[in-house]
Amino acid sequence: MGGHAGSVEPVEVEPMPGYLDLIIRASTTIVGAWRDCSGCGLELSKQTLLDNAYITWVEIALFFFCAFLWTQVRRGLTESLFKPLAQWCRLLPKDAAKMPESAWKLVFYTMSWSYSTYLLFFTSYSFFNDPPSVFYNWKSGMSVPLDIAIAYLIQGSFYGHSIYATVYMDAWRKDSAVMVVHHIITLALISFSYAFRYHNVGILVLFLHDINDIQLEFTKLNVYLKSRGGGYYLLNDVLSNMGSVSFSITWFWFRLYWFPLKVLYATCVSSLQSVPTIPFYFFFNALLFALLIMNIYWFLFIVVFVVKVLKMKEVNDVREYEDEDSSKAAGRLRRNPQAQNNDDDAGHHNSAEGKHVQNGITKEKHL
Repeated sequence: MGGHAGSVEPVEVEPMPGYLDLIIRASTTIVGAWRDCSGCGLELSKQTLLDNAYITWVEIALFFFCAFLWTQVRRGLTESLFKPLAQWCRLLPKDAAKMPESAWKLVFYTMSWSYSTYLLFFTSYSFFNDPPSVFYNWKSGMSVPLDIAIAYLIQGSFYGHSIYATVYMDAWRKDSAVMVVHHIITLALISFSYAFRYHNVGILVLFLHDINDIQLEFTKLNVYLKSRGGGYYLLNDVLSNMGSVSFSITWFWFRLYWFPLKVLYATCVSSLQSVPTIPFYFFFNALLFALLIMNIYWFLFIVVFVVKVLKMKEVNDVREYEDEDSSKAAGRLRRNPQAQNNDDDAGHHNSAEGKHVQNGITKEKHL
C-alpha cells in the first residue's frame, strides 16, 4: 500500500443507505472482492501483515501497563468507595455484591463515551455524518492523531482488563461466556484497526456501543437502590424503568440501525471504493459482522426485558439467575396457594399504610 491509496474527498456527503441497500450492495461487493482475490491465502496474509501492520513495542508495553492500571484502580475504588457506599445505602447482600461492578462500569463508560462524543462532534472529524470519510486519504502506516491514539489506549487497555475482570472479578451470569468472547473480539478489532490504521472507523464503532453500557449500569444501580434498607424507594424504581426503556430504544437505534448502516456499509462498500487494495478486508468485516450477531443475540434479552416492563413486573437484570426472593415466594405459594389471596389483600392494605409488597415481602415505601 503506497501513499496513493487514498481518494479525493467528494463534495457532497453520501446519504445513509437503508437495510435493503446495505444487504444488496454489501453482498455484491464482498462476493466480487472474493472472486477477484485469486491470490488470497495464508502466504499473502502473512506478507500483508508484515507490510501493513504498524505497532511498536512501546505501544504494546503501554497497553499492558494501562490494563494492569485499570485493574488496580478498580480494586482501589471498590474497596475505598463502592463497597462503603453499598454498606451506607444498606443494600441487600446480593445487591451489595454486584453494586461495585456496576458503579465501576458506569464511571468508565461515561468517561469513554464522553470522550468519543467530543471527538466526533466537537472537533473537525466528520466520521459520524459522513461515514465513508473514514477511508478518505488512507495510507498504510499513516500517523495516528494523538487525540485518537489516546482513545485507543484507553479503550484497548480497558478491554484487556475486562477479559480478566469478567472471569475473576465480576459476578458470573448466564451470558458471561459470551461476554468474554465479546471482549476478545472487541480487543482484536481495537488492536488490529490501530495497527492497520483503521482508527477512524474504530472511533465510530466505540461511540455507537458505549452509550448502551452507560444506560445498562445506571439502570442496574437503580434496581439495587430501590430496595435498600429493606424498604422500597419509588424514585429509584421510576429511574430504573426509565433507564430500561431508554436502554432498549438506544440499543436498537445505535447498534442495530446506525452500526450496520453507517459502519458496515462503510467497511464493506465504501472502503473498496476509496482503497481498492485495502488489507485484511475480509478479516475486519468478519469481526464486525460477529459483533453485529452478538448485538442481535443480546437484543433477545432486551425483548424479554421490555416484556417484563410492559407487564408491570419487577425490573431486574434478565441475565441473572432466578432471584432468591422470587424463589422463596414461589415455594411458599406452592406450599400454601391461599397465600396469594392473602398477599393481594395485604397489598391493598399496606398500600394505604405507605407500604409496598415486592416478591411477597412487605417493605416500607419511600419516595
